[in-house]
Amino acid sequence: MRNIIVKQLGVMRYEEAWQYQDQLFQQIIQSKMELGSYSGPNYLLCVEHPSVYTIGKSGKIENLLVSEDFLQQNEIEFYRNNRGGDITYHGPGQMVIYPVLDLEQFFTDLKKYMRLLEEAVIRVLAEYGIRAGRSEGETGVWLDSDIPEKARKICALGVRTSRWVSMHGLALNINTDLSYFNHIIPCGIAGKSVTSMQKELNRTIEQKEVFKRFLYHFREILGATILKEENPC
Repeated sequence: MRNIIVKQLGVMRYEEAWQYQDQLFQQIIQSKMELGSYSGPNYLLCVEHPSVYTIGKSGKIENLLVSEDFLQQNEIEFYRNNRGGDITYHGPGQMVIYPVLDLEQFFTDLKKYMRLLEEAVIRVLAEYGIRAGRSEGETGVWLDSDIPEKARKICALGVRTSRWVSMHGLALNINTDLSYFNHIIPCGIAGKSVTSMQKELNRTIEQKEVFKRFLYHFREILGATILKEENPC
């Protein structure tokens, strides 16, 4: 099958997007439980969230460095969710991608899937002249990962799977206000900084173009067919 419907959701609160992707996630799981397999389409959601901190199921609350009052005063939401990973920030200027896939249509290897998501981002960044890669033992996409004093994260990853169906995904900092990361220990990793495409290139980046390039590389790497794009931004 390997068909993917792309849904561009525009700007949407984290809770609303989470509920929507969980609805798709549960529909696929239910089909697999009832029929033994799933032959329908997969989904890829692209969204931009208002400012929010989210923490994964194994995350440590002490990695949030500010109080509840601070969050309320600065209109920053906070959610615990069921993905892997620790705390991260989502907000304006960031491209968030939630693939809801039946991995049995592709391969049943979660580590391979994580590396695939990273690879798609690495290839996009290369098109902008940003040399990115991985950091051993850590998820996400990094710059200068082999130089501890310069290592900085540009894309965070966190997923959940059940019956080989995936949800959650990645967040690429494009024109993100990086000051929000000062209030957390990003992904629970102390001593390493966070960056964005805008910071690295010293210019504002067209986010629609970044998504277009990501979709191309994601499709190529996964060997999928894009059925259609819905709700374009």
